[in-house]
Amino acid sequence: MTALLGTDDPATSLAVLQRVLDEGAVRSVYQPLVELTTGRLVGYEALARGPVGPLERPDHLFAAARRHGLLAELDAACRLAAVRGGVDHGLVAPLTLFVNVEPEVLERAPLADLVALAERAPGDLRLVLEITERALTARPAELLKTVQRVRELGWGVALDDVGAESASLAFLEVVRPDVVKLDLRLVQQRPDRAVAEIMNAVNAYAERSGALLLAEGIETEQHRRAAEALGATLGQGWLFGRGTERPTGPGGVDVRPLALPAAAPVAADEPAVTPFDLLPAGTVLRRSTKRLLVQLSIQLEREARRLGETCVVAATFQHRRQFTPDTARRYAALARETAFVCALGDGLATEPAPGVRGATLDPGDPLRDEWDVTVLSPHFSAALLARDLHTDGPDDEREFEYALTYRRDTVVAATLALLGRVAPQG
Repeated sequence: MTALLGTDDPATSLAVLQRVLDEGAVRSVYQPLVELTTGRLVGYEALARGPVGPLERPDHLFAAARRHGLLAELDAACRLAAVRGGVDHGLVAPLTLFVNVEPEVLERAPLADLVALAERAPGDLRLVLEITERALTARPAELLKTVQRVRELGWGVALDDVGAESASLAFLEVVRPDVVKLDLRLVQQRPDRAVAEIMNAVNAYAERSGALLLAEGIETEQHRRAAEALGATLGQGWLFGRGTERPTGPGGVDVRPLALPAAAPVAADEPAVTPFDLLPAGTVLRRSTKRLLVQLSIQLEREARRLGETCVVAATFQHRRQFTPDTARRYAALARETAFVCALGDGLATEPAPGVRGATLDPGDPLRDEWDVTVLSPHFSAALLARDLHTDGPDDEREFEYALTYRRDTVVAATLALLGRVAPQG
C-alpha cells in the first residue's frame, strides 16, 4: 500500500491522505443511468475519485483510508463531493443523483453526518441513497432510523449489489428499497439456477412494492438484452457511458424522470409499539399455555432453516433465563443457516449464541411481556405473536393470548419493530 502512495513511510502516507481530506481534494465523476428500452437518461451515480496522482483510483484511495483509520472521514468527504458536484453541474430534477455509502462506514461509524447532509441538500436535487445489506446486519436499529430520516427528507433508497449474496434477498422487505440494483454478475454470466432463484425473489418484491430494477455492469448489447429479460427497466455500464467529470444537465439531453414508488413503510419509531400491538383489528386471539407456544416456535424455526440464506428470524424471550442452553443451540444453528437472527430479552447479551445478534430491553419496554417469533423471506412470512397474561402457576403452565399469522404486511411490520431495538455491535 505504501508503494501506491509513493513512499514506504507510513507517517508520510498518512500525511498525504490527510492533506487530501483537509484540502477537499476528493471529487466525483458521474456515470449515467438510463432507461433500457429508450436509452433516455434518468440520472447519474456519483463515483468517488482522488486527486490526480497515486490516490486517484478509488481502490487506492479507500485502501489508504482503511489502513490509517480514516474511512469514515473519507466516505463523508465523498458524499459531500457528490452533492456539491451535483449542484455545480446542475444535476437537478428531473434528473436523479445516486450517492453511495461505504458499507464498512455504515457498519461502524455514526450516521449523524449522513442525516446532516440530507438535511442540507438543496431541494431541487433528487437524491437516492445506496446501501447494502451488510450494514443492516451490523446495526439494524440505527440504519433503519437513518433510512427513515432520509426518506422523510425526500431521498429515495436503493439496495445495491442484490444477488451478490443471498442475504441481500432476505433484507428486501426490511429495507423496502425504491430501487433494487442487480449485481453485474446477473447480466454478465450464463443463466443458471442461482440466477433464477434471485430473479424470482427480486421480481416478487418489485411486483408487491412497485420498486424499480436497475441492472449494473451493462457493457454490451447482449448484456442490455439480458438485463431486460431479467426484469430490469433501468441500467448502467460502459455501454451507456463511463464516469465523467462533465455530466450533462437536464437542459442538454432528453431526460426520462425517474418515477420512484410511493414512500415505503418504515419501522415503528416509538418504543411503545410492539409486534403484538401491530396485529390488525379483528384478529382472532387464542389462549394457550407456554407448552404450545414452545412447539409453535420450534416449528417456525424449522421453517426458517428450510428457507436458508434468504431468511431473517427475529424473536423475543422476555428474560434471559428463557433463552435456555437448548434454545441457544437451536439459535446458533439458525444463525449458521439463515441470513440474520436476532434475540431480544431482559438481560440478553449482544451475542447470546454464536452468530445471534442479541439485545436487552429497557425497563419500561412493553416488549418484556411478549413472546414473538417472526420468519421473513422472499416467498414466505409467518409470525407467532403472544402476550403474557401473568397467570399464576408453574412456568410451563403460564398462559398467553396469541395469534399465528401469515399476513405478509403484519410479519414485515413485526420484524421491523424488533429490528428497531437491535443496537450496533460493539
